[in-house]
Amino acid sequence: MQVGIDMGTVAGGQPAKLDIEELLATRLLVQGNSGSGKSHLLRRLLEQSAPWVQQVIIDPEGDFVTLADKYGHIVVDGDRSDAELIGIATRIRQHRVSCVFTLEGLDIEQQMRAAGIFLNGLFDAEREYWYPVLVVVDEAQMFAPSVGGDVSEDARKLSLGAMTNLMCRGRKRGLAGVIATQRLAKLAKNVAAEASNFLMGRTFLDIDMARAADLLGMDRRQAEMFRDLKRGNFVALGPALSRRPLPIVIGAVETSARSSSPKLMPLPEAPQDVEDLIFTPDPEEFNRPILRRTPPAPRPTTDILAELSKASPAASGDDISIQRAPAQPEMPAAEREERLAAVLSEILEDPQAAYRTDSVLYQEFLVRARMRRVTGPPMAMGEFRRRVAVARAGVDEETASSENWQTALTLSLRVSEDLQGVFLLMAKAAIRNEPCPSDLRIAKAYGTHSARRARRLLGYFEEQGLVVVHTDFSGKRIVAFPDLEAETLPGDPNATDDVDLKTAAE
Repeated sequence: MQVGIDMGTVAGGQPAKLDIEELLATRLLVQGNSGSGKSHLLRRLLEQSAPWVQQVIIDPEGDFVTLADKYGHIVVDGDRSDAELIGIATRIRQHRVSCVFTLEGLDIEQQMRAAGIFLNGLFDAEREYWYPVLVVVDEAQMFAPSVGGDVSEDARKLSLGAMTNLMCRGRKRGLAGVIATQRLAKLAKNVAAEASNFLMGRTFLDIDMARAADLLGMDRRQAEMFRDLKRGNFVALGPALSRRPLPIVIGAVETSARSSSPKLMPLPEAPQDVEDLIFTPDPEEFNRPILRRTPPAPRPTTDILAELSKASPAASGDDISIQRAPAQPEMPAAEREERLAAVLSEILEDPQAAYRTDSVLYQEFLVRARMRRVTGPPMAMGEFRRRVAVARAGVDEETASSENWQTALTLSLRVSEDLQGVFLLMAKAAIRNEPCPSDLRIAKAYGTHSARRARRLLGYFEEQGLVVVHTDFSGKRIVAFPDLEAETLPGDPNATDDVDLKTAAE
């Protein structure tokens, strides 16, 4: 079904039409400096297409939450646990509910992590729920940066991977990405390159004007025109818009953002005693509590689940109503644990699993658990990391049941979650009287190829008073655990094999 929505006017006053069905297959990139009218354009697109297609808006500043009042979008706060975000994203796809995913109040790293997890939840929905969804991402350069910034590498990879999935592989899953950015130069090229429709607004930097001209197939000498565009004026190109670059003026919107552009206001007349007014403290100030800005409290998950569980309004035309899936019976605890252990084993059997971040492995674990029809609440991220650390240590049943191993598990809580796998690997070697693992083996347990980093980890454990590292007369390394009253056999730290054989050490 072909639906053309009105985005505004072109030269001569003719309406500028955007083909929604074509947009779902070809995606859209919007670019313009701050104040060019990007948010106004996105709001016009969302308002005009709301009756025709499900929408999900990734909103870093909370500007689009006003859509909920008029168009019935669910507002989801990003300040939630990973499992909650994945569950909400799954049910949003299942029940075809439009939502605004607001990240207001979170710092940039938290925003990237929450957006990445939520987008992956949409992407990993089961095939039977692959209905068309318009996924709008404002300030996309934050979530798909071209270079690393001040955020952690894990957060950057998680967010960038989710955005890449949305733009590169989302079409077959019904996800149509609409991304808006202030700076094309700051947006990852593999994300921007997947869009076939473009709306380019006012731009001043030469590098951004050149990239905009390239995307529109224009001569670089014509790039200067982007500096002259007025607010709300864009140049459109793409199969859903126009086969040739076409200047359009974005039309009016029915809702408004909570924030707006600053307006000039006359200053009040200065009082005569202005210096006394400013520098003399009010006696009540000393009794007032110091207020710190805190992020808004998220809506309870139960409220959102209750709204999602409501029957969606009856669709008209060719839309097909979705019947709610019957609730699955509770699974016995023993069977549930057996399936979870099998899923974890499958993931860790992959040779590359050791070099993937815990967040990536956790996403794969949750997806496979759903495929195995594991019922009950999802495993928490902390418990997952703990199980991965124990599994990577390679402990057999006899060792796992020993008192020394229980002590080792308690000691491992004194280090951060990402180091527990390395600590337990060394503890297992000491308890079983095995050769000390090589630098490469320790590095693999930490998820890196750097032998130097492995040596630093042992130094850190020694600083914490957990181990004592020394060498024998042949230069082989021995790691002792005073609390376990055990130590490893001598092992070659420079061995290239992942597993040092006890016989070789002897």
